[in-house]
Amino acid sequence: MLPPTTPALLRDDARPYFLWWTDATVADLRARLRDQDPQARAYWMGALLREANSRDVWLFTTPDEIRARWPDLQRHLGRSRSMWAYLLDLPALPWPPPGASRVE
Repeated sequence: MLPPTTPALLRDDARPYFLWWTDATVADLRARLRDQDPQARAYWMGALLREANSRDVWLFTTPDEIRARWPDLQRHLGRSRSMWAYLLDLPALPWPPPGASRVE
């Protein structure tokens, strides 16, 4: 496994570069990835997968966790959705999902 892009990601008090829009620390992210609300967990895992360098992702999650949360997670991935589907051999689901309503 490659080392993190910055050793700061190993410190709980550090602010991860990939959470640029919030003041969350590494400890905050870890707590949010364990949130009891599955939608909250999916949001923060999606932010991690969408914004972080892929080598830093593995400091916070595993391929099995991503696979288990894929149905809730994919909506938060934006343009990185197809990359993660390919990398983890997950179904490339259409977006938006069939039957989703559009806001006019």
